[in-house]
Amino acid sequence: MTSQKTKIQLAILISNIGTGTNLKAIIDGVSTGKIKAEICAVISDIVDAPGLEHARAYNLESEICPAKESLLPLLQKLNPDYICLAGWKQIILDEIIDTFPNRILNTHPGLIPDKMEEVVKNPDGTDALWNKGKMTKKAMQNFLDNHATYAGCTNHFLSHEFDFGPVLGRCFEKIEPGDSVESLYARLKKKENELYVEVLEKLCSKVR
Repeated sequence: MTSQKTKIQLAILISNIGTGTNLKAIIDGVSTGKIKAEICAVISDIVDAPGLEHARAYNLESEICPAKESLLPLLQKLNPDYICLAGWKQIILDEIIDTFPNRILNTHPGLIPDKMEEVVKNPDGTDALWNKGKMTKKAMQNFLDNHATYAGCTNHFLSHEFDFGPVLGRCFEKIEPGDSVESLYARLKKKENELYVEVLEKLCSKVR
């Protein structure tokens, strides 16, 4: 008789630069059973992160980690299977990436290629923008400034190479005439939330 396996454990890292929508999407995915995992902790670098309200509403363990040097010991104590960055603004130190290789998920507001020398294609065949080094608002503005036909984001494993790493999934949103940074990101954000859940659903469905 085999013992029942413990569910895959997720640690979600948030801050006050995000609105908590990715966290809420992951919580809902876990609650409905779509993501076969448990959330072992929600970690914020600040006490007033909006996402902490979601953590409290679902009685999830929360931790405050204001110093980036304190993150590795905390993660080692929690020992999650996957670490999900959801608006985390601290620099992830190399030692954390080394300790949790291909286990730290991040969403980037651009289309990361599978290889450094490649370019992702939009659904209409045009070249997609990587937006390397650009945060959300600047990334959205870059799509508009370059008259891109599509915006998009990439869910990937964190690596030592900045804004690069093994790609887990991508989503695209057609840019409409008259789009602003806010209107474009509002539509893309919904797809970003769905993508995070889809990626975790696939990862957590694998037999350990």
